[in-house]
Amino acid sequence: MAAARSGHPLPRLAARLFNIEPAEAPAVIAGLALFFLLFTGYFMLRPVRETMGVAGGVDNLQWLFTGTFVATLAVLPLFGWLASRVARRRILPAAYGFFVVNLLLFAGLFAVAPDHVGVARTFYIWLSVFNLVVVSLAWSVLADVFSIAQGKRLFGIIAGGASLGGLVGPGLGTLLVVPVGHAGLVLLAALLLAASAVAGIWLYRWRDRHPLHDEAQPARAERGRALGGNPFDGALEVLRTPFLLGIALFVVLLASVSTFLYFEQARLVAETFPDPTRQTQVFGLIDTVVQFLAILTQVFVTGRLAQRLGIGVLLTAVPVLIAAGFLWLALSPVFSVFVVIMVARRAGEYALVRPGREMLYTSVPPEQKYKAKNFIDTVVYRGGDAVSGWLKRGLDLLGELPGLAMFIGAGIALAWAATGLLLGRAERRREARGERIG
Repeated sequence: MAAARSGHPLPRLAARLFNIEPAEAPAVIAGLALFFLLFTGYFMLRPVRETMGVAGGVDNLQWLFTGTFVATLAVLPLFGWLASRVARRRILPAAYGFFVVNLLLFAGLFAVAPDHVGVARTFYIWLSVFNLVVVSLAWSVLADVFSIAQGKRLFGIIAGGASLGGLVGPGLGTLLVVPVGHAGLVLLAALLLAASAVAGIWLYRWRDRHPLHDEAQPARAERGRALGGNPFDGALEVLRTPFLLGIALFVVLLASVSTFLYFEQARLVAETFPDPTRQTQVFGLIDTVVQFLAILTQVFVTGRLAQRLGIGVLLTAVPVLIAAGFLWLALSPVFSVFVVIMVARRAGEYALVRPGREMLYTSVPPEQKYKAKNFIDTVVYRGGDAVSGWLKRGLDLLGELPGLAMFIGAGIALAWAATGLLLGRAERRREARGERIG
């Protein structure tokens, strides 16, 4: 490693602690800033969204999930058109600029009609779609900028910026919601999103100055050109590519597990804490614990695990743990047990599953990094949400079979783990063949 040859103790110490090379440090900082700013803004607004979901009635959550899926379908051709017409390096700033305008509109609506139910429900659905699109796009940029080997070492620590934002965001929201109101929080989130776009732009400039050793100049020039094609290429790429179909199945199973736990969270929180203010505090506390645990794992564990044991370990460990958690919850359906499982699931997803999933995209062509990846991260994910939401609601109506949903959830988690294991093996074969395109 280059840092090992340096005569300065600080670079050597940083290399050992964070597993990065000196030339990569600026890009890592920019990636951290990209995710920190993005997630700080999102997590300021998330506890409010969760409270809005509970306020509408736990029995109606499946409708919000279905509405989110429909909204995601509407966004897909818009993003596909953007990705086809705009140079790769400009996709992120263009999309983030669009969402900044959206946030400014919501800030105005909250200022004029702060208690309007329609605005609140629209914001719930919009924020759910927004979160998937902007996070997916940020990871697309990282997969475009870094090689497979770099991704294994660096994606975990860069994801730490998201977890740090997840820690700072709820605190900022709690401190500022009284003096500035919801409108002020949304306005601040717009400013943070704009700053996040600047960090994304800088990452491409860094790669231009530090090309990969095996990257030809024509390949680098491609980042300055539009991908071409049509708005629905992403869906077609997934349908005709077995590797992407595997990732899509992995995401559907992930979304199903998350939805089962989300519905159980809403039910147990509503039963345990009837006061909406207390509910928001509980949601915020869970977020804080999750992000703190995720940061420690991302910075010191994720990269080393991926580098030494492979991506498959990141994709299977959490699903196996959650399968055991579902069985525990079926036998002891109380809030304290749920909190342990929920924290383990979310911290594990942020620290292991998400970075591992994104590492898979470092070996695919540019069209798949942006178009196919966005289709999987939005339409496939929210489709899994919608279907599993109705399934969970149907199982809950079978009151004479308590715990049935948890046993089914355990089965889904085991299928999730098996899919992750197969994807890890497929990625190793692709890496062995040197499949680094674009």
